[in-house]
Amino acid sequence: MVPDRHTALALPGRRHRPLSARGGFALLELLIVVVLIFVLTTLFLTNGSNAFQARKKVECAAQLQLAHVALKTYALDNHDQLPLVPGARTAEEPLSLLIPRATTGTAVFICPGSKDAPLPDAQPFAKKRISYAYYMGRTLADGADQPLLTDRQVNTLPKPAGAPLFSPDGKGPGKNHARYGGNVLFCDGSALPSPPAAAFVLTNPPNVILLNPQP
Repeated sequence: MVPDRHTALALPGRRHRPLSARGGFALLELLIVVVLIFVLTTLFLTNGSNAFQARKKVECAAQLQLAHVALKTYALDNHDQLPLVPGARTAEEPLSLLIPRATTGTAVFICPGSKDAPLPDAQPFAKKRISYAYYMGRTLADGADQPLLTDRQVNTLPKPAGAPLFSPDGKGPGKNHARYGGNVLFCDGSALPSPPAAAFVLTNPPNVILLNPQP
């Protein structure tokens, strides 16, 4: 006699295939998938990842060039002079003069790779915090090899090529882009990337003061 369906399920010796053999996921397989997703997210999407910061450095360079347009607009209205505040101790003080005379947009002064808070538009930010260092005392005629703005630096000393410029480990000052370097905007409006060790000679002549933003 052929057993019916219910009898067949109860027959001794009949083996049931495990979940994974029936096309489902075993707990271990599911755990592996979750771990892989976490690793990929960490590598490509988090603030401290190389891939993330590579994209943000491109955005940062574009923002620095927009800041150069604002500086140029200011200079045209001020006998070719760039923002200067005697006795200034941070970059915010002179660069705040650009708002709202040369631009109302403040987003260009916050590095997209940093964790610095956004600024309100059209409002001076001398008492707030931006992301960029400023070589106060420069003019736009100083030349294509002279720096004007950079990502936050490790200190305000002159930098021979190879000297520490940005944070080497993502800690302390100069970490706008974690440990992956940053950008330098030159007086001609070109913006070039540099690793943590300076790729260029960045000088501070006697009439120029390098101002970092507020820590």
